[in-house]
Amino acid sequence: MTQPPTTVSVIVCAYTEDRWDDLVASVESVRGLPEAPEVLLVVDHNDGLLARSRDRWSDVVVAANESRQGLSGARNTGVALASGDIVAFLDDDASADPAWLTHLLGPFADPRVAGVGGHATPVWPEGGNTLYPAELLWIVGCSHRGLPTRLSDVRNVIGCSMAFRRDAVLSVGGFNLDTGRVGTIPLGGEETDLCIRIRQADPSARIVLEPRADVRHHVTAGRVTWAYLRRRSFYEGVSKAALSRQLGASDSLSSESAYLRRDIPRAALRELRWVGRGGAGRLAALVTAVVATVAGYALGSLRRASLAPVDPSAGQVLPARGSARPAAVGPTDGAP
Repeated sequence: MTQPPTTVSVIVCAYTEDRWDDLVASVESVRGLPEAPEVLLVVDHNDGLLARSRDRWSDVVVAANESRQGLSGARNTGVALASGDIVAFLDDDASADPAWLTHLLGPFADPRVAGVGGHATPVWPEGGNTLYPAELLWIVGCSHRGLPTRLSDVRNVIGCSMAFRRDAVLSVGGFNLDTGRVGTIPLGGEETDLCIRIRQADPSARIVLEPRADVRHHVTAGRVTWAYLRRRSFYEGVSKAALSRQLGASDSLSSESAYLRRDIPRAALRELRWVGRGGAGRLAALVTAVVATVAGYALGSLRRASLAPVDPSAGQVLPARGSARPAAVGPTDGAP
């Protein structure tokens, strides 16, 4: 086995000034990491946030998303700019543990490992979590009960805490621009899509989960509501239907099938035993999430395919290393 790569870039993508305090905490958490990674902040089509970020940081590469609006385009811009052999991703409302990157990089000692996912611990708003059982924490972008608790091979990683070999991302054309969140529309699946395509292109490639690589993911009050639970679950179903059309149901739904057969029934039985102590509400949340997800999947399956296949040979998503890159402001560009 080879030694872990020594060059790493951490990419943070942001789209709104409403999360400014969280964004500052996110960027500062990676600026202080012992690995001293290259830090890139990609702003998704928001000139005000772009200017404010350039004023705030002079030692961070601050760039505008030069691709289509959305998280996938912003991540692709970051990958194109990155100089590291490994590209790690942290959400703008998440803060990295001091050992986060150390744990993410460790599994790359195995040259077959193409991607590593970490853990996300929720930081709840005032009032705490009054809605979600642990099995539904994926709805708020955090690690849920049922995931491995030690280093394990997985189908896909969690978006707010992950890292990939840059060449592996480039080899499959980057993140699919037709998947993932755009602004506040809670679509998903871009990480799953990327991981599946990497494995389909190279069956020997490994995607692993390292639970010790932890981030603290801030959850806003607006996400601890029944309306958000229903909306996010519905769009998860829509996203899975689109992935299934493009990549095949066996790859796109393997983890979800096991989750529905094993984890949801166990959770429902547990909450039934706790009906008098909050279990009734959590049981209702489980049922609501499953129904909304299935409804979204059904609707998505009836609609015309919306995911355009990514053809890396066409060079339509990401340039190869050394090709022209989007303009950016960094330490040598005169940013104050």
